Amino acid sequence: MPSPTPTDPGLQVHPFRSLTYAARSPEHLARVSSPAYDLVTTAGRERLAAADPHNVVRLILPDVPSAPGEPAGDRARRSADLAATTLAVWRAEGVLVEDGTPALWCYSLHDPAGPVTTGWLAAVELPPAGSTAVLPHEDVYAPAVEGRRLLLAATATDLEPIVLAHDADDAVAAQTDRALTRPADLVVVDVDGVRHELRRVAEPAEVQQVVAGLARTRAVIADGHHRFAAARAHAAGRPGRVLALLTPMGPGGLRVRAIHRVVPGLDLDRAVDLASRDFSAELLEGPAEQVAAAWVEAPGSACFLVTDGHRTARLSRPSEAARARVPGDAPAAWRSLDVVLAHHGLLEGTWGIPDDPAAVLVAHDLDEAFRSARGTDGVALLLRSSSPADVAAVARAGARMPRKSTLFVPKPRTGLVFRPH
Repeated sequence: MPSPTPTDPGLQVHPFRSLTYAARSPEHLARVSSPAYDLVTTAGRERLAAADPHNVVRLILPDVPSAPGEPAGDRARRSADLAATTLAVWRAEGVLVEDGTPALWCYSLHDPAGPVTTGWLAAVELPPAGSTAVLPHEDVYAPAVEGRRLLLAATATDLEPIVLAHDADDAVAAQTDRALTRPADLVVVDVDGVRHELRRVAEPAEVQQVVAGLARTRAVIADGHHRFAAARAHAAGRPGRVLALLTPMGPGGLRVRAIHRVVPGLDLDRAVDLASRDFSAELLEGPAEQVAAAWVEAPGSACFLVTDGHRTARLSRPSEAARARVPGDAPAAWRSLDVVLAHHGLLEGTWGIPDDPAAVLVAHDLDEAFRSARGTDGVALLLRSSSPADVAAVARAGARMPRKSTLFVPKPRTGLVFRPH
């Protein structure tokens, strides 16, 4: 990314007075923490809430049933108010305690499926309009942004961090290495076997080294576009900050996986028949799960799998008509993405499905895609992942990928560190 300049500075980060659970054993943190709110299913929420009366899911996804005829905005407002009341009670009862001094947190994620990911939890200044210090790469859904804004306004607390992937910096990397030699202050192992370790760093000289190093960098939003947009809306043009986990691009950083699409109620035969107008379509032999698992890891582009959870078809060689549906005035980095062709060339163009959360569901892994396709009598559109370089190129070009296009992994655990305003 371009280097920061006096008129367009890089990341402006600050230590903060954190709010954490008073009980810090790994067992307790496992019971009270959760995945990010947008990864929690309805059934998952119930399991988390049942695990402990103080599980953070009661803050990020309060249980507020819909009232008959109630506008969605009113329910979101009641949900935010319940979260604020719950948070206040937990603080008053000493379930959550606030640090007396500001600090940064060095965060490492030890994933059995890949290399260690490292980063820093900090309060990041919301850049002014026109700044390239923090670049989004995905579109957002306005009602989801408003729901997070209401929650932010009611609780006056960042309940979970966004994730930023920043340019590499030697000084930040050196301070990360030093911090990792110390015993961890917070440790938890999640259900996927990822070990989360957090180390509180409050020594002014060490904090300043991280702050100064990150000021020489810019970042792309890896996760949390809706929360970032909500923080901007909450600030309403005034200076503001947002809790973020800052991880480096490249070594020590995150990996990217695709997020798949599910179209409820679309029969596989009908989906393939329609798609054959614009793609070469063929049914594949073999168990659907095995076919899909092998395909998503293979190199290639401009090719999709469609499955109803039982049978699988491959769509390849898109027609010129399908490619022509991709807006030609968009940046080249954006036009070349498979997910863009999937949305414009296939979903909206060939199948006539609008990009609406009710019409096109998302699935964060193959298991979820198969369950959802079977459970909705529909089809899953399976995608291959973009590379981190693809994502950065789209962001630098000022473009946006379709909503929920990328899944950066591993994910930080929600409920370990909060940032009160």
